[in-house]
Amino acid sequence: MVRMSSGRTSVGSGDSAPKSLRVYLEQAPDHGSTTDVVTDALREAILEGALPESTWLREDELARDLGVSRTPVRDALRRLSDEHLAERMAHRGTVVAPMRLEDVLAAYAAREVLEGAAARTVANRPQPGTIEELQRIHAAMVEAFEHEDFEQLPKLNLEFHAALREGSDNPYLRRFLMQIEHVVRRVQSRTSGFTARAAETLEEHGAIVQAIIARDDELAAEVAQRHIRNAREARIRRLS
Repeated sequence: MVRMSSGRTSVGSGDSAPKSLRVYLEQAPDHGSTTDVVTDALREAILEGALPESTWLREDELARDLGVSRTPVRDALRRLSDEHLAERMAHRGTVVAPMRLEDVLAAYAAREVLEGAAARTVANRPQPGTIEELQRIHAAMVEAFEHEDFEQLPKLNLEFHAALREGSDNPYLRRFLMQIEHVVRRVQSRTSGFTARAAETLEEHGAIVQAIIARDDELAAEVAQRHIRNAREARIRRLS
């Protein structure tokens, strides 16, 4: 099992918690209801590790820290529970769901298949602008690597995979890959491993883009799956 935090903490237990969570609220997309915005903010805080696993998510504390009523917080926690990012404890409350090694392995196994399917679909039937977007992001990643901008690289990596996901124009692939991305981002927030594999990632991304440009759907699927396998093996080594 992936090592968990030694004890459960409350989000209101430190002076920096209100400021930290309000930043996520301010950065959340301004759309939909208050519940949508609160859900986006809490989700992002969990994915980036600002709310570590096994942290108690107290409705009253979250509402106070975020400056909202308890109702949207309660609804947001239900949604996060449905997304397996939070875990409801009977008669006790809700905590940030723990990360288990078997969950990580299962997520990467599914991601390998789905990323391959997305790459194959894009190569076979690219949507307008998708290839240009992949090329733009890849070029930005190369530039960031050359300038040793290791803070920007993980963000651009997420953009690359999002562009591939969206370019598939398949709502089921998009939905499932987004859910898997949540697991991957939570693991990434616990390790410093992306920069250690940055050069290999750039090479693998480049191979995916070239296969798509060549409209070679089988090669695109193959290199995309290999990329995810390599990422999984590197991640597991750092977790073990």
